[in-house]
Amino acid sequence: MAHKNTLWTDEADLNKDLSGKTYLITGANSGVGLETTRQLVKQGAHVVMACRRVDAGEDARKTFQDLKGTSEVMRCDLADLASVHAFAEDFKSKHTRLDGLGCNAGAVIMGNDAKYSKDGFEMTLAANYFGHFLLTELLLDMLKASAPSRVYIISSVVHANSPAKRYNVNLDDLNWKARPYSAFDAYGEAKVASVLYAMELAERLKGTGVTTASIHPGWARSNFGSGGPIWMRAAMALARPLTRNWSDSNWASAQTSLHVLLNDDVPNHSGAYYSQHSVLYRDPECRKGGWPMETPNPNARNMHTARALVAKTREMVGLDT
Repeated sequence: MAHKNTLWTDEADLNKDLSGKTYLITGANSGVGLETTRQLVKQGAHVVMACRRVDAGEDARKTFQDLKGTSEVMRCDLADLASVHAFAEDFKSKHTRLDGLGCNAGAVIMGNDAKYSKDGFEMTLAANYFGHFLLTELLLDMLKASAPSRVYIISSVVHANSPAKRYNVNLDDLNWKARPYSAFDAYGEAKVASVLYAMELAERLKGTGVTTASIHPGWARSNFGSGGPIWMRAAMALARPLTRNWSDSNWASAQTSLHVLLNDDVPNHSGAYYSQHSVLYRDPECRKGGWPMETPNPNARNMHTARALVAKTREMVGLDT
């Protein structure tokens, strides 16, 4: 049974004919990404499933065989910039349009010590922010050529934290090389970066017909955390039955991503933050969510920070060299 405060995509949006449209969803082999993909294919779209594990993507894709649309799996490891570049080139060689990009994949990298990608990025930021940033920038020309088109970037309620401790991006030490490391704080900062990037991108793309959004999909009963250490996997497994009344099915959690991809009002709020309900908000007025809603974290609404973050990120991922 769905939570009483669950926000649902309009039936009219879920019945739109998406034949001839192409979507790209990262992390599409499970959880929210899988349910978002399944619905788009059901409505007739062609969906490219960008997955780190191709075999898992192919297993998921088998469940679409009786649906109206089509799909394909392509490998993309968001924590590896070379993989992102290779994916983008392969995608552009196979497709001529991109109607919607869902930056859906995410990961939490737990532990007492920072772990780094082969590119030198702290792994939580690599998987949740840097990879999606590079992928989006490499596909911007195709998104503009396909306009009206849309981009959403997964954030999290965690980005807001509490009034006593609002997360912010640390532009002098994005990769946690000079600060005492905190895995949870790294995750919170990565999710602030996602909100800021969607906001900056909306400003930069104004007038192009490309709409952006950052979203909190809800507390999904997905396999999030399954890639963590054994203690975390065990804790998540034990917690799921206890939190069933507060959390959402993957289908309920896919409602926000489907809304920002399909609803006609969304282009009027480009760059906005969309949130499913969540008891995890430390600000009570935010717990019912909103499509869109203002993030309670002022650091995630600072356009000056957003511009500085994007400029620094472009340099770090090699786009300005």
